[in-house]
Amino acid sequence: MLAELLIRDIVLIDRLDLRFRPGLSVLTGETGAGKSILLDAFSLALGARGDGALVRHGAERGQVTAVFVVGADHPARQAADAAEIPADGDLILRRVQLSDGRTRAFVNDQPVGRGRPDARDPS
Repeated sequence: MLAELLIRDIVLIDRLDLRFRPGLSVLTGETGAGKSILLDAFSLALGARGDGALVRHGAERGQVTAVFVVGADHPARQAADAAEIPADGDLILRRVQLSDGRTRAFVNDQPVGRGRPDARDPS
């Protein structure tokens, strides 16, 4: 379950900390309120292709952190164990988007790349 979404310097968002409770969460708002920005930020944390245009004007980098609460038998925890990434508590995905288009990805503060730990993401 997604427990927190922390966004820094992404598009129009300077700083936003969202905390989710168990159950259904709904994002609503008028056109232009920023719902799509939240979804783009969440997608970035999950591994979507990065884009320097996501970085807020005037910032060198943006960052999105998604915190998940998952059970001991969840496949994500098993994948982290297989990649030798410590995953005793929450599963924390963090993505740093640089204004030049490069990104860096982390799982529980361990750098990861496409398909293997310790590899840099070239996008």
